[in-house]
Amino acid sequence: MGLLQLLVVAVLASERRVAGAAEVFGNSSEGLIEFSVGKFRYFELNRPFPEEAVLHDISSNVTFLIFQIHSQYQNTTVSFSPTLLSNASETGTASGLVFILRPEQSTYTWYLGTSGIEPVQNMAILLSYSERDPIPGGCNLEFDLDIDPNIYLEYNFFETTIKFAPANLGYARGVDPPPCDAGMDQDSRWRLQYDVYQYFLPENDLTEELLLKQLQRMIGVPQVKANALKVVTLTANDKTSISFSSLLGQGVIYNVIVWDPFLNTSAAYVPAHTYACSFEAGEGSCASLELFFIGFIIMGFFFYILITRLTPIKYDVHLILTAVAGSVGGMFLVAVWWRFGILSICMLCVGLVLGFLISSVTFFTPLGNLKIFHDDGVFWVTFSCIAILIPVVFMGCLRILNILTCGVIGSYSVVLAVGSYLSTSLSYITLNVLKRALNKDFHRAFTNVPFQTNDFIILAVWGMLAVSGITLQIRRERGRPFFPPHPYKLWKQERERRVTNILDPSYHIPPLRERLYGRLTQFKELFQKEQPAGERTPLLL
Repeated sequence: MGLLQLLVVAVLASERRVAGAAEVFGNSSEGLIEFSVGKFRYFELNRPFPEEAVLHDISSNVTFLIFQIHSQYQNTTVSFSPTLLSNASETGTASGLVFILRPEQSTYTWYLGTSGIEPVQNMAILLSYSERDPIPGGCNLEFDLDIDPNIYLEYNFFETTIKFAPANLGYARGVDPPPCDAGMDQDSRWRLQYDVYQYFLPENDLTEELLLKQLQRMIGVPQVKANALKVVTLTANDKTSISFSSLLGQGVIYNVIVWDPFLNTSAAYVPAHTYACSFEAGEGSCASLELFFIGFIIMGFFFYILITRLTPIKYDVHLILTAVAGSVGGMFLVAVWWRFGILSICMLCVGLVLGFLISSVTFFTPLGNLKIFHDDGVFWVTFSCIAILIPVVFMGCLRILNILTCGVIGSYSVVLAVGSYLSTSLSYITLNVLKRALNKDFHRAFTNVPFQTNDFIILAVWGMLAVSGITLQIRRERGRPFFPPHPYKLWKQERERRVTNILDPSYHIPPLRERLYGRLTQFKELFQKEQPAGERTPLLL
């Protein structure tokens, strides 16, 4: 029996250890929120502000703590004191504070709250660091907090920009911090480096539960390095501001790791997230997320760029005017072919559209993020050369060019249509080029996109549609003339044939004017009162 009791006690102790490593769920209505270092805590915040939070039993080898609290889209506030001060509190969906510990200090108290009407579901955690670790935001000169570990995120339709304050070297408890601008040697904060990381959430999932769960992968240094994509490394001489291409409705988490190469120690900033859309606004809401065809694409593309850059009209009006301009362009190209039959001009437009897509695909790859292509001049010259190269290469075999364009562009149109209902990164192949043409600052943005299950499926569909369409057209056109005469020439030949051939029944058809007049006369007769036929005389009794 004694052995059995020992086994039960061991099992209970093991379960307690496992529970301590997992997330803790609670509610701020209990009055006091207790935290443990390195343990995620889920809770709900309600008005009025504030709620008191506390940490006990801080280890003596810990010199500073970073507290961070996250919500999906409603703002929460973390403050050093019950009274809100701009230099002692932080408000947002991802807010953090650095707690510098005094000698012998083992308890720390701070305050949490929200000013919103609705309750806010939050996830929070405390991370501890030693005196050898760099302090994120320790040399802040731009934002309100004295030490600011937060990443500030702004977005618009074109780009998402993150900013953060420079870090400082670590120091022991009770010691003055190293000066931020005393020198630029290896004994100062100028030796620090910053690795910027990007993590994509699963596509087409905007749930709060998923976001708070995935944020756990971007909190600490080991988790960030294991799960996220390192985009760029900055030195202390670089500007602490990075731009990325905005991905409407796609959840993205950003974080920065500051590394001390001399001591080989690191610390993580407070991660920031965005969907590049609003959960509350109407516009920009997260809930909304052949020859004629060729002419429509060309005219619509350039007209959209023109009116967007030169006029302040609304987005819906942009789309209507673009559709009208695209239709005019499509009809114009069709009219040019119908009347004049200038094959070279029509096929040049066809080849340029295919070249545009191939050039866009080229810069959609990691090649587009090379530093040399951040220069607008280099980018547009290279992009234009690739686009022009396609019609030049195929100028000797125009039918093949036309078939390839119809197959590839037509199948990509299906991808764009699917992208309107099912989230896919393939729509950004051309959208990134459009953004760069519209926004003068987009050249500095990194254009990384997620490539997940939906994208692999749609890419396979795109390839299958393109190959099958090209194959079908080649088999159908085999043995036929390369290009038929243009319609006006055929119509003119047919008219001359009818005039000279009296045996042709169509020769005896009246001219068009007489036929139209006859039709009009018949139409008028429908509304005339029927006249009596013959003479009527009264009957005599």
